[in-house]
Amino acid sequence: MSEPVHRTLGLTDDEFHKIIEILGREPNHLELAMYSVMWSEHCSYKSSRIHLKRLPTEGEHVLVGPGENAGVIDVGDDIAIAIRIESHNHPSYIEPYQGAATGVGGIIRDIFTMGARPIAIMDPLRFGPINDARSRWVAEGVVSGISGYGNSVGVPNIGGETVFDETYIGNPLVNVLCLGILPKDRLVLGQASGVGNLAVLLGATTGRDGIGGVSVLASAGFGDDEEDAEKRPSVQVGDPFEEKRLIECCLELLDAGLVVGIQDLGGAGLSCAASETASRGGVGMDFDVTAVPQREIGMEPFEIMTSESQERMLAIVNPENLEKVLLISEKWEIRSSVVGKVTEGGQLRILDGLDGPVLGEVPAISLHEDAPLYERPMAPPVDLATRQEDAPEGHLLELNDVSEDLLSLMQSQEWITSQYDSQLFLNTVAGPGSNAAVLRLKHPVSGEDTGRGLAVTTDGNHRWCAVDPKIGTAMTVAESMLNLACVGAEPRALVNCLNFGNPENPTVMWQLSEAVDGMAEACSQFNIPVVGGNVSLYNESQGNNIDPTPIVGLIGVINNLETPPPGVTWNEGDRLMVIGPPAKGLSGSAWAFARNARNGQLNQVDYEAHERVCQTVRMLVNQGLVTAIHDISSGGLAVAVAEMAVQSGVGCSLARVPDIESMFSESPSRAVIAVDPEQMQSVEEIIQNQDIPSARIGLAHGDKFTIKGLIDIELSKIHDQWEGSLPRVFESGTTQG
Repeated sequence: MSEPVHRTLGLTDDEFHKIIEILGREPNHLELAMYSVMWSEHCSYKSSRIHLKRLPTEGEHVLVGPGENAGVIDVGDDIAIAIRIESHNHPSYIEPYQGAATGVGGIIRDIFTMGARPIAIMDPLRFGPINDARSRWVAEGVVSGISGYGNSVGVPNIGGETVFDETYIGNPLVNVLCLGILPKDRLVLGQASGVGNLAVLLGATTGRDGIGGVSVLASAGFGDDEEDAEKRPSVQVGDPFEEKRLIECCLELLDAGLVVGIQDLGGAGLSCAASETASRGGVGMDFDVTAVPQREIGMEPFEIMTSESQERMLAIVNPENLEKVLLISEKWEIRSSVVGKVTEGGQLRILDGLDGPVLGEVPAISLHEDAPLYERPMAPPVDLATRQEDAPEGHLLELNDVSEDLLSLMQSQEWITSQYDSQLFLNTVAGPGSNAAVLRLKHPVSGEDTGRGLAVTTDGNHRWCAVDPKIGTAMTVAESMLNLACVGAEPRALVNCLNFGNPENPTVMWQLSEAVDGMAEACSQFNIPVVGGNVSLYNESQGNNIDPTPIVGLIGVINNLETPPPGVTWNEGDRLMVIGPPAKGLSGSAWAFARNARNGQLNQVDYEAHERVCQTVRMLVNQGLVTAIHDISSGGLAVAVAEMAVQSGVGCSLARVPDIESMFSESPSRAVIAVDPEQMQSVEEIIQNQDIPSARIGLAHGDKFTIKGLIDIELSKIHDQWEGSLPRVFESGTTQG
């Protein structure tokens, strides 16, 4: 007996019966296909919506919060910034180049859908261990896809991070953030209005590549290689040159006031664009599948409506403006076709010709907002109490020389970032490798430099969240805030990408709920609104769930950018200090995990103290009192200082780092600063006035890296490991697909 059609499309029996209730009848195959993609985990957030409601989303500068294509904030001077982060994890494992490339294309469309010109992307990436050939093959393809699409479409890649770890073997994470700029009066929303207005499809033709796409791939984990190979037709194929023309065409249409609403075609394709624009506007839509330009012969209506072919937009246009819209589209060599009409009543009707027979009819809101809302079972790990008692400090501190430990944690990402163009538009003040990326803030119409800057960072730490998802997520928010402070920026808004395993596993749902609570608590304490995000579930391979990996994207404003902020390079003779409380604990640290010590407890973030540390750091940076600065996070103090030494080409001797805990702890709210001796008095006065703990730890000089009693190593050896580790592996040619 064959399996029912709704199950093959990923719908449960209960979901099928709910559809029958909504329609008052059984759905046909087209309608069922539309519900299957729109009610998928990727599109409907049916397992996470109940938790996401706890995040703070309102703030003084928020113009558009969650629920639209991108969050939008006011940054003054009649300028707004659109920001969004998305995942393309599952497609990037199946087809790394196209999965990553179309992830970039999709996030860029989310931005210019709001009326903003995309000005920067960032890419937090996670792959399996670097000694695994398949993981290296995936990483190479992903990096090539991001650079190939981003460089070609003309949007600079200004930062991110790349992590290689056992937890991501078989399930990489490819998250992409995009930032856009717009005059406030050009802001447009993705909704249809005005009965009789036309739906115009702009951009590329529709094909069978990407049918179901991420809406299908992101709703299940990975099995064996044969099953994964069968998923390859679901991966979309991107064309960055078509996207570039589409950007310019859409922005000109918006500048001319010719578009009532506009929506990009991402997950669920035309099913999503048609239903969401109609639902948000409280209207219906008649949609003609025969008017959709197709690149393949004999496509069925359900294929047309669920294909996620790239570089397409749906614009709502007044009939009086149609001719002008078509002319502008022709100017930019963009296909444009009238595919529908706004109607009364809220029904989305799929037609065979606008005056032809009805192929399917559903309430638009039922696809967009009526998906099931699951309150899935949650349970902490059964051995949580035992794991919390098993702290790494208890049995790993009887060591003398930890030089090899330090070297193993050193890894430059220049091999990756050098493949990206970070200087497009010539706005980038601080790019890859900085504490946070910094852009000049120029007016989007006149191009006039405002004298201010934008700062943005992406951060995540699966180790912290594996030990304690709530505190680990709060620490991630705190880390992002300190990264912005290190370039002199005040935070304005946050977006997130929540990457977790199978939501049908109660422990995974507990991890997600705890992480949301940690983010909500930190953002509320720091008064940072969450303006958008993405949830990626079913990140599992062969039944193994990834460690919880919430990624935070934080944007801030620098009020005076007369000079670039200090980087991480110090001068010979600089004094070195740590700002913030003493190091405490090794749980969740890179050093402990490298020794397979994965347990223990994290230290709760002291929000008030962290706020004061950030204020102090901003003050020192903006007054030009520090030569170099680096937050202390992954790898602890030892790695932060070693990275500064390597990039400065000047060694150091640290006499006041007493033990391994002080070297490798990743406890929050700490930064390293390098100070010219003549500025020491001013720096210490500010720190004391702010009532912030601090400690002098050593001197920048020479060509060695020494920590009294613990490490004595030539700087050149650290440099060789830091700069050469990735090229040596990737240029060896030992990868496999």
